[in-house]
Amino acid sequence: MSDLIIRNMSRDEVGIAIAWASAEGWNPGDYDSAAFYEADNNGFSLGIVDNEPIGCISAVSYGEGFGFIGFYIVRPDFRGRGYGRRLWRHAINYMGERNVGLDGVLAQQDNYKKSGFTLAYRNIRFEGISGNFKIPSNIVSLLAVPFETVVAYDDRLFPASRPHFLNLWINEPAHICLAVLDNERLAGFGVIRPCQKGFKIGPLFADNPEFAENLFCSLISHVPNHKYVYLDTPEVNTEAVGLAEKYGMASVFETARMYTKAEPKIEIEKLFGVTSFELG
Repeated sequence: MSDLIIRNMSRDEVGIAIAWASAEGWNPGDYDSAAFYEADNNGFSLGIVDNEPIGCISAVSYGEGFGFIGFYIVRPDFRGRGYGRRLWRHAINYMGERNVGLDGVLAQQDNYKKSGFTLAYRNIRFEGISGNFKIPSNIVSLLAVPFETVVAYDDRLFPASRPHFLNLWINEPAHICLAVLDNERLAGFGVIRPCQKGFKIGPLFADNPEFAENLFCSLISHVPNHKYVYLDTPEVNTEAVGLAEKYGMASVFETARMYTKAEPKIEIEKLFGVTSFELG
């Protein structure tokens, strides 16, 4: 068996991981690469055999306390040779003593348990079709909200502060980013972005189901009619699941959200849509 070399990806090479994720049916965003890579440019690793990329994994550090693993892929023609296990160990070693999260396919849940991960809840990917809705007066561009206010809101719904990633995510020109206000106070925000297939909402954060629905309808009204729309919801937030079902969305995919330590304390009742399965 040829030896495996594991090295950091360049920014351009993140496109390889995006392409492989697309081939696996994960439907990544068209412009994910830059924000993903800059979240932690030491956290994306490529497996090389005979000068040829054969596998990848990301292990993104959000400071000293939390990290997230994604893009764990070995090319089909190189599976079953132990390369995946070596990529996995490399990522886990990079994470150190952090609490590590992941969204794993359900079939691999037992393997992740063997590596010390514990199930927190399931995330469900819903698929629907875009349409036109009246945009409420309390919906504004997220870019009109002071960035520090957006970061402070995000900090309550994500296990670690991520201002660098968030700045890139909401300033990507192809991403539509909206906020909902309650008496001029930020009461939620959401992003919708073009993907390999259709458009995906993520994140979708709101103080209550009404504001989440305001954002949801406004976001999908900003994309062309009759396009596929996706929303990844934590199953434990029954109001989020109910929102997807109210608009005729159907469950098409599930992941197991798992952590190596205690489940982070976030306001999950306000989490109606996960930012991404790759970076949390």
